[in-house]
Amino acid sequence: MIIKNVYKKLFKIIAKTFPLNLIRAFALRAVGYHVGKKVYIGEELHITDELDNLKCNLWIGDRVSIAQRVLIVLSSYPNNSKLRKKTGEIFGTVKICDDAWIGAGVIILPNVTIGEQAIVGAGSIVTKDVPPWTIVAGNPARILRSIDE
Repeated sequence: MIIKNVYKKLFKIIAKTFPLNLIRAFALRAVGYHVGKKVYIGEELHITDELDNLKCNLWIGDRVSIAQRVLIVLSSYPNNSKLRKKTGEIFGTVKICDDAWIGAGVIILPNVTIGEQAIVGAGSIVTKDVPPWTIVAGNPARILRSIDE
């Protein structure tokens, strides 16, 4: 188990920092996340999850573009705080559908789906599902307008 966790952590570091996109995408696949074809992964993509928790999953469709310094949260809880007993833990999946574009500095929280060909504006915080063919932005991200199919 420890070796598997070290392996996963190492490949997450490679996915975050390696200068070639091809290697960043390969590293995310090596971790166990689904990464489609022709995906662009910007530098400093940070994914928070539990290394040994199978409830945390990331699914990235084909031709998705993820800009630099994006944070995808798959798990969250107040660690060793007494609050943990009261608030519980959140473990989830993030799904980014085909042809979506995630702007720089976006934060995506657990259990969110970004629809097909959706655009998430830079610096947005995505707290709920984004419908296909829409542009969202803000904190929390809100629909700005639809995109014609």
